[in-house]
Amino acid sequence: MQWRSLVIGLVVLRLSVSCVLWLAFGLGPNLSLGFNFHLNFNLHKLDLLFREDKDTESKDNSWSQRIHGPKYEETATTCAKAGGEQTSKKKKSYLRLFDGSKDEYARRYSAFPDALKSQMKEMAREMFYFGYDNYMKYAFPEDELNPIDCEGRGPDVLNPSNININDVLGNYSLTLIDALDTLLVLGNVSEFQRAVKLVIDTVSFDKDSTVQVFEANIRILGGLISAHILLTDPKQPFGPVSFEGYDNELLHLAHDLAVRLLPAFEHTDTGIPYPRVNLKTGVPPDSINETCTAGAGSLLVEFGILSRLIGDSTFEWVARRAVRALWSLRSNETGLLGNVINIQTGQWVGKQSGLGAGMDSFYEYLLKSYILFGEKEDYQMFQAAYESIQNHLRRGRDSCNEGEGDPPLYVNVNMYSGEIMNTWIDSLQAFFPGLQATKNPFYLHVGMDIMQSLEQNTKVRCGYATLHHVVEKSKEDRMESFFLSETCKYLYLLFDEDNPLHKSGHKYLFTTEGHIVPIDKRFREKQWDDLFPCEEGALAEPESTHLSDNSLKVCFCQQCNRIPVEQRFALPLKSVYMRQIDHMVGLF
Repeated sequence: MQWRSLVIGLVVLRLSVSCVLWLAFGLGPNLSLGFNFHLNFNLHKLDLLFREDKDTESKDNSWSQRIHGPKYEETATTCAKAGGEQTSKKKKSYLRLFDGSKDEYARRYSAFPDALKSQMKEMAREMFYFGYDNYMKYAFPEDELNPIDCEGRGPDVLNPSNININDVLGNYSLTLIDALDTLLVLGNVSEFQRAVKLVIDTVSFDKDSTVQVFEANIRILGGLISAHILLTDPKQPFGPVSFEGYDNELLHLAHDLAVRLLPAFEHTDTGIPYPRVNLKTGVPPDSINETCTAGAGSLLVEFGILSRLIGDSTFEWVARRAVRALWSLRSNETGLLGNVINIQTGQWVGKQSGLGAGMDSFYEYLLKSYILFGEKEDYQMFQAAYESIQNHLRRGRDSCNEGEGDPPLYVNVNMYSGEIMNTWIDSLQAFFPGLQATKNPFYLHVGMDIMQSLEQNTKVRCGYATLHHVVEKSKEDRMESFFLSETCKYLYLLFDEDNPLHKSGHKYLFTTEGHIVPIDKRFREKQWDDLFPCEEGALAEPESTHLSDNSLKVCFCQQCNRIPVEQRFALPLKSVYMRQIDHMVGLF
């Protein structure tokens, strides 16, 4: 009976202390024990007991006060240093009440054991093959896998307005093409070669499919170009991956697809492309005149590489013209761009400027285009854009781990005034830290948490499903192609420090879909300077009032037997394609 008395005594003592704290300060442990009241232990309230009076001076970097008012400022948390100490020595913290806890952050995140890295690498490998093998078993040659029902998925032909599906799925074995270079990252040369042969033998773009130009570019065109480059790269970072009989078929397919995307750039007053094309017939007659900044301005990497591989300036020219058009329409006051634009009038339909969906890869590709092609113009645009982002989108103190005020945050603002529109962040904004890079072991822990969450919450009978709601965990029967091309690839590379991409001594770049391309001097050479010679004084500018100060001078070669770039848009698609093929066939 003594132990029962002891337990009862401890419970009574805890209740007594909790009641005193609750009555005096509104504090107390989160405890109910079946009663109809809850005693909540609030560390923020306890912290207020030890805080000194704050400076009354208003600070420009306080985004939380501008959004929520001064009351929010009193309870806003701040980023702590790696050692767990408060950033301001003047402030006293409730953490000092708990001996040893100040080093918790450092103990947990400052290192990542090699054995755990190896374990996580294998977990990422198994995750990829569970999705890939089931796609090949149940879905190929269709575009995607329905991992719950274990069947394939293609375009929604019964509902053409279902753009969530039809923008991406074009009846061209999307998941296989998107996953080609991931097979090499995982070291599976034999399966890569088998998959390439399957693509060559089965894929055609002569389909009555209306797809989004942006999605077809980053997933299909990028996948084909990357696989072709890795097959033919003399450096062979993944070992001897080429095979006898390969005759540049992937590059032929990439060229074919790109030509079918060209009609999106025709008949627009700004040079900004339509968002969608039909692979057989061109721009649909009911196509809308609005597109997002990322969708129109994130074509330059793939189109530019294709142009420089085959020596045809058409593709880089149209992609660069779109970027210049968007850039010329930025705000004169802030230097910012909006997120949705009318391709005919050049008017901004969406005036929100941020780093997330609708804008993300526009900024990403300004920098990556410069890295690949060495065009100073791209770097100058990126520098100016970065400065505008830092000046108008970034709120909070200078450093996450030091200083006064709110932790830093990139908000969404009005492109003209720079005023905050909202402070929500979407997952696509995560690309921006990748442009600034850290070598911090903390992100190995983040990657492990992500992988374990995916395994626990999205794995189903035949793959990994899409979550409709990250809190409720409701699932959609769909495994998007980027799960294999990006998610699994990045997780694997995060833990595989000995991967050839890390150790080969050669430099590589990831496209916005995670496809691998080498940083190669051949991409800094323009073969069309020789292919399309101009008579002296034969330079002309495109006729467009929207591009007056950023016009690209092009060759107007009346005496050349080749088609000048600006005249190609006036010709039917088949005429453009056949006359290009006649000349280009010798280059393959």
